[in-house]
Amino acid sequence: MSLGVAMGTLASGSLVGAAPAAAQSSTGTNAGMGPLATRTLPRSGDTVPAIGLGTFLTFDRLPGAQRDDLREVIRTYWDGGARVIDTSPLYGTAEYCVGAFASSLGITDQVILSNKVWSTGEFAGDESHAIRSLEQSMGRLWRNQIDIMHCHSLTNVDNVVNILRAWKKEGQIRYVGVTHHENLYHDALASWIERDVVDFVQVNYSIFNRHAEERVLPAAAERGVGVLVNMPLEKARLHKVVEGRSLPDFAREFGAETWSQFFLKWVIANPAITCALPSTSNPDHARENIAALTGPLPDAAMRDRMVRHMETIPGFNDIAKMPWYPDKTYEGTIRRAQVNLRARS
Repeated sequence: MSLGVAMGTLASGSLVGAAPAAAQSSTGTNAGMGPLATRTLPRSGDTVPAIGLGTFLTFDRLPGAQRDDLREVIRTYWDGGARVIDTSPLYGTAEYCVGAFASSLGITDQVILSNKVWSTGEFAGDESHAIRSLEQSMGRLWRNQIDIMHCHSLTNVDNVVNILRAWKKEGQIRYVGVTHHENLYHDALASWIERDVVDFVQVNYSIFNRHAEERVLPAAAERGVGVLVNMPLEKARLHKVVEGRSLPDFAREFGAETWSQFFLKWVIANPAITCALPSTSNPDHARENIAALTGPLPDAAMRDRMVRHMETIPGFNDIAKMPWYPDKTYEGTIRRAQVNLRARS
């Protein structure tokens, strides 16, 4: 596979461009936690920790709402070795939160920002909407360069990818990506990988939803394209299915002490995966998530065993029928807009 697992040393201030040779061979530690699972990107030689932070819904708060917990989530992820934070202008106030808390923690220029553009323009080829989105994101995130910029959900993708390629050439972004979170669009994502015009793809992938293995992940591995994973925990639906259940005894063989580690280690053990992006607003859950970045990872046979075990648990095969974040509501600008629109329609 073109993207391999590396156990490397990432210092507290390490950037995505940390020395790749050291990352491939070192078994050093970060703050005494042990080796971190990293990936090396063939196109650049950069190294990236295999777990980052997603912010959809979880980082969206109404103006004036308490958000100290979100600052603690970012601090917990950062202290645990994570370096990638994924956000979007479409995530309500998430960009504001990420920008403010990264600044207050002194990591604004060190975090690896993954962001998105959802743009159509006034006419074919019009860049004005995209430029406004980029400038807005840079202002909210306190950055003059975005590390990874994706065409969000393949919106206007034929135009937007060309815009992103121009921004990369001009130095406004470092990497070009495309995203989606539904299986229906996996062939379209794979087609963009196969054209050799993108550096990253962001796709939904989990121990439950393994559809990306059919085409997206093999294409990314073959072309040396980075893979960011959204929905690795199925928006808390995986945890709902195993609620009240103990981990299987064999989880000890790869160091999983919580279900979060069980599910996340399964994802990042796939050598085609660059970085999984679990999201949460709970600092305790953040500690569970980031712990999956250390310790051994399951091999292919163990990953198969993990899937077989999950398939014996009632409700697992019906996860897709469950609502996102069961038993929890995120009161933010997105929910307020959705509620208002449903009332009007």
